[in-house]
Amino acid sequence: MRVALYARVSSERQADKDLSIPAQLKALKKYALDREWDVVAEYTEAGASARTANRPAFRDMIDLARMKERPFETILVWKLSRFARNREDSILYKSLLRRRGISVVSINEQVDESPAGHLLEGIIEVIDEFYSENLAQDTVRGMKENAARGFRNGGFVPFGYEAVKVRVGAVEKSKLEPRDGEAPAVRRIFKLAVEGRGSKEIAKALNTDGIRTRTGKHFSNTTVNHMLRNEVYIGAVVWRAPRGAGRGDGGAGSTADVIRVEGTHEALVSREDFERVQVQLTSRRPTSIHPRTVSSRFLLSGLLRCGRCGSAMMGCSAKSGQFFYYRCNGNAKKGKAVCDASMISKGKLEGFVLERIRENVMTDDNLAELVRLVNEELRGNTGVHERQLAELAQRLGQVGSKLAKLYAALETGKVEIDDLAPRLKELRAQQRELQDKQNGLLDRMNNQNERVVDMETVGRHAA
Repeated sequence: MRVALYARVSSERQADKDLSIPAQLKALKKYALDREWDVVAEYTEAGASARTANRPAFRDMIDLARMKERPFETILVWKLSRFARNREDSILYKSLLRRRGISVVSINEQVDESPAGHLLEGIIEVIDEFYSENLAQDTVRGMKENAARGFRNGGFVPFGYEAVKVRVGAVEKSKLEPRDGEAPAVRRIFKLAVEGRGSKEIAKALNTDGIRTRTGKHFSNTTVNHMLRNEVYIGAVVWRAPRGAGRGDGGAGSTADVIRVEGTHEALVSREDFERVQVQLTSRRPTSIHPRTVSSRFLLSGLLRCGRCGSAMMGCSAKSGQFFYYRCNGNAKKGKAVCDASMISKGKLEGFVLERIRENVMTDDNLAELVRLVNEELRGNTGVHERQLAELAQRLGQVGSKLAKLYAALETGKVEIDDLAPRLKELRAQQRELQDKQNGLLDRMNNQNERVVDMETVGRHAA
């Protein structure tokens, strides 16, 4: 029998235990060897949650299983939870595999293909899904409690502080304390801001005096602005739960997902000065404009790099907008102490680049190859969309089958409409959602077919 091996861990902590990918593969290979099965493929996933099917190796395995000539007859996993912890995904993909004559075998949970075996498999999967969701909620609750007591939940230690361990009962917690070599720089940054200096001017002052970030880099106006907005410098801990985590406990975006505790560590800035700086920053903020409505007069914006320091080149004007140049961003934001590169005329630089592009890039051979590659990509996308349509059709069929059974139960009088109304409403909502996705996918495929590129059109635009 030809078999594929699938091994997965969802975290480094799990990888350190006996569930590490090498340990799983070793056990899976031994299981196959003992039965004289031929291992034809191995798929591994590190740091991937089984609560979603968005796993590259998993998707590759499923796509290969759909081929006309099936490459293997069985997929071996350490436990069923390695395959999926989402009951809906498990049913969907196992059903797809069974139609291809491919089974999923857990080497630590022996279930057969009998009705009793399928029942046991379903019970195991439901328990795994419950465990996964319950663990996520417990973890988030623990992190909220930790933050509410003023302790850190990990992450980057802000400039000006260091993380120190404190013992609380039998466990160690982490708190912030001022860092001798950095705290004075933080106080100076806020002092200059209170005096009315802007972020760019503050960054230049720090760089000129040889003060560097923790990683040894020059300060930028973005770094300074972020520090001026950070409440950690007034002795507060602000922690936000991961989006979507801890369902049933407030939900992402609710006030319960943000924990803010003051007085957890020594402040480097007074609240009065911090609030004064916030007012100044807000007053300087330009009106927000959607990026799509803003066009740049600089053709090479975001593409050029300074030949001396490697910073991005930015467009600027002089003499009240009469002349335009490209200037090193490092020089503009951090001063000549970082880079002393001169400005370059916009017209000369763009003209030079465009001429080189016409001579070396926009040739007939290159354009023909571009047309071929674009059309090939469009045809490839059609195949992906067709597979997605097949999945949607399958899921619509499953929902339709469930609705049909409920309607049949109503007709026979076995149940009352009031008992089934919530479930009917839920299934119809699922059906509408899947139909909307199906229609949207069909529209994209139709538009894609209309966008076939030809050489004449490309040549006309390139001229």
